[in-house]
Amino acid sequence: MKIQTPESLKLEHEELHRQLAEATKVGGKISEAAKFVAQTLHPHFVSEEEFAIPPLGILNQLVEGDIEDDMKEVLKMTDKLKVELPKMLEEHKAIVAALDKLVSAAKEGNKPEYSVFAEKLKLHARTEEEVTYPTALLIGEYIKLRLKNKNNN
Repeated sequence: MKIQTPESLKLEHEELHRQLAEATKVGGKISEAAKFVAQTLHPHFVSEEEFAIPPLGILNQLVEGDIEDDMKEVLKMTDKLKVELPKMLEEHKAIVAALDKLVSAAKEGNKPEYSVFAEKLKLHARTEEEVTYPTALLIGEYIKLRLKNKNNN
């Protein structure tokens, strides 16, 4: 089974990367702050794209009741997320602190668009904490239960 990140989430990450790359080219304190955000954010995004977000790609199959044995592949990801979650939440704190510096630099440099971007990225992190990660973990638990029930019948 090929497990893929939902297209909407993939596009959102790409847009955030693009906007951050743009901010690194502004110059001055904004550029410095944006580069620090990028440096802090990059390994986190890699982890998310490896194991935190792809499980969401099978949500529609699960809603339709389509449970297959090859969905066990998702469990590798959700089990890893469960282990890595405390680290990822700590990374969010570091990312938000870096974004706060970008907000300050943007206000000081009279470039409100970069402040708006930083706030948008902070909201993105919060959405992951409140929705994305718990949903991915729930998918793993649901698959375990359904496969256990399927194999016991």
